[in-house]
Amino acid sequence: MERIDHALPWSHLGSERRISVFRFGAGERKAYIQASLHADELPGMRTAWELKKRLTELEAQGLLNGVIELVPVANPLGLGQLLQGNHQGRFEAGSGKNFNRDFVELSEPVAAELQGHLGDDPHANIRLIRETMSDVLAALPPAASQLQGMQRILLSHACTADVVLDLHCDCEAALHMYALPQHWPHWRSLAAHLNVKVGLLAEDSGGSSFDEACSLPWLRLSRLFPDAQIPLACLATTIELGGQSDTGRPEAEAHAEGILAFLAEQGLISGEWPKPAQEACEGMPFEGTELLFAPHPGVVSFLRKPGEWVEAGDEIFEVIDPLSDRVSTVCAGTSGVLFAIERLRYAQPGFWLAKVAGREALRHGRLLND
Repeated sequence: MERIDHALPWSHLGSERRISVFRFGAGERKAYIQASLHADELPGMRTAWELKKRLTELEAQGLLNGVIELVPVANPLGLGQLLQGNHQGRFEAGSGKNFNRDFVELSEPVAAELQGHLGDDPHANIRLIRETMSDVLAALPPAASQLQGMQRILLSHACTADVVLDLHCDCEAALHMYALPQHWPHWRSLAAHLNVKVGLLAEDSGGSSFDEACSLPWLRLSRLFPDAQIPLACLATTIELGGQSDTGRPEAEAHAEGILAFLAEQGLISGEWPKPAQEACEGMPFEGTELLFAPHPGVVSFLRKPGEWVEAGDEIFEVIDPLSDRVSTVCAGTSGVLFAIERLRYAQPGFWLAKVAGREALRHGRLLND
């Protein structure tokens, strides 16, 4: 194992923050795994520790066939954002920016460098594109903030990987994942290993999140250079490992083993690995996700649990105003998987309370909520 520490720019006087990357194995192929980019989403960090231990064992046994880079703590900035005992890990306190938005969009500057240099050899094109991505990131002006510097460090390690796993979680949720629709056939096995309940698929969900900053440039470049052989060579996904409180040891160990079994299927690890114990879930258009809101303030009682299939018209939660005795029941407007609910139980204007993934498109444009 090699440990690589990157100091973040613009640390405050008398302090310093670092991104630590743990590199296992050697070879041409590479997987990159990071955890808790939203720093208050800790199931990924717990799973990453299990992965770190297992990768150390597998490397010692000579079973790694490529490079696996692991970043157990992807966001040291957000880890320190505690306000009166409450963790504020989703948005950077100084700017208000979501930590998982506005990563560098690589396709345009990379395309400008590649004009006239791509051919009909897909392997040569992959090498050239990855080298150019690294060069473009290295040539950027100095980072203007710790957040920008942190994002560039993470992307510089991930953009040269064949497989990228960004480990997150939702508030209270069943396991679910986000990916390009073109990649879903490849992800079905991982979904089965982890018992993911739904895959949310979109080519561009808006916001330049980390996984799309890794995978989407390959799709865009393949369309910009249709005469060149450009595979979709970066298989990247965001995996939501349940809810924020799901940090138990059995869950983390199971998630780590599922991820390792998938990487073995991708040829990055040798040895005997179990087949998935479950069938793969359904992949649904991210455009089909319905966000449910309360019609007025009040205390919320959920009537269904994350992971359940619901039909349009099914009651999902009720909102109770104990002053006026007003009670409103909110129902699903689409049939699908209830995959996440809000952990707070007080309804506020503009804050979603439940998410249902359906098969029919309901929304267009920017799909990510901040």
